[in-house]
Amino acid sequence: MRIRLHGTPAALAAIAQVLHIRHVSRPYPDRRSPMFQRIYIDATPREDTRR
Repeated sequence: MRIRLHGTPAALAAIAQVLHIRHVSRPYPDRRSPMFQRIYIDATPREDTRR
């Protein structure tokens, strides 16, 4: 699935704990706040987090 994520760089990095990320776009600056970024990822749920 393709997902758009919005948040701080640290928060965006934390998503790797629950998703198997196949591709990450370059970071785009957020239109509202310079402390946030947007990235687009292609990902699937990690096997060890599925129930």
